Amino acid sequence: MDEKADKEGEEFKVVSEGLEQKRNVAWRTFLTAHAAAIEKIERDLAEAEVLPLSWYDVLLALYEAPDHKLRMHELAGAILVTRGGLTRLVARIERAGLLSREPDPDDGRGLHAVLTGEGLESLRSTWPVYAGGIAEHFGHHLTDEEVEVLDRALRRVLAAAREG
Repeated sequence: MDEKADKEGEEFKVVSEGLEQKRNVAWRTFLTAHAAAIEKIERDLAEAEVLPLSWYDVLLALYEAPDHKLRMHELAGAILVTRGGLTRLVARIERAGLLSREPDPDDGRGLHAVLTGEGLESLRSTWPVYAGGIAEHFGHHLTDEEVEVLDRALRRVLAAAREG
């Protein structure tokens, strides 16, 4: 159905020019499936008493970076959080000893977030639980062909989003 009546009887169109119903439904299904899978994975991580997913994402970004360190604005871009949210998150992870913040030698005003040895060990202990969650709550529900199609499609969407 393309239109819904609100309380006053006025029609609200859930499609618009350039967005037909099937793409709107696919978008909403994507968001809902993502949220549901992430919720289950986060529950798996909590039950296993390993890193929460947000901490894992920060530490993985640092692990993958040259010298296992990133400037704070680079880290914010790598994990897609606001600067304020990242500052609070990094402070909590630092208090746990999993990363440290060090002055940028090239710019005294900037800071690098740096992965610690304990942070690396936490990544290693979290990965098997996270991998199991990805497999159980995502991968097992897709055929190999669907994985290839989904990967190609999402890479196109990502590339377009990063261009603009």
